Amino acid sequence: MFISARELEEKAALDAAARIVAAVRTAPKTKGVDIIRTCVLTDEHKERLARKMEELGQELHYDFFLRDAKNLDAAAAVVLIAAQEKRAGLGEGCSYCHFAGCDACAQAGGLCAFNAMDVGIALGSAAAMAADLRVDSRIMFSIGRAAMALGLPFEGATLVVGLPISVSGKSPFFDRK
Repeated sequence: MFISARELEEKAALDAAARIVAAVRTAPKTKGVDIIRTCVLTDEHKERLARKMEELGQELHYDFFLRDAKNLDAAAAVVLIAAQEKRAGLGEGCSYCHFAGCDACAQAGGLCAFNAMDVGIALGSAAAMAADLRVDSRIMFSIGRAAMALGLPFEGATLVVGLPISVSGKSPFFDRK
């Protein structure tokens, strides 16, 4: 049997994506409530996302979206990490969202700070697992913004961030202009 390095690199990227998703799933959650959702995109789904990033880059005049779309094109897969909107329910005693309480935050369309903390914790676990597995990765807001514009990874996601992964001789995420 002959298995090419390319085939094994693609398999390694998908295996890494699965382990990254597991790391995200088991990451600590504020208040012990799991609002984190993940998925992995490859092939035409990843391509569609990269094209949306280019479209948004042009529309918003964000050159870094165009650069990041090229990075996504070079990646084998991308892990999307999202928060499903849920208020912590601490009311006026919290105000980390900079509103008077959860109701005021909801009425203003604000983001519960606990959701942001949960995504941050999940991203730390994801990036650590990618590093442990020696796959190249980079946390990208631009990927998440484009994913939300496409309605990915699920209905009701209010905060999405992407972690593209690559198994190649040179990280596509390093020498970025």
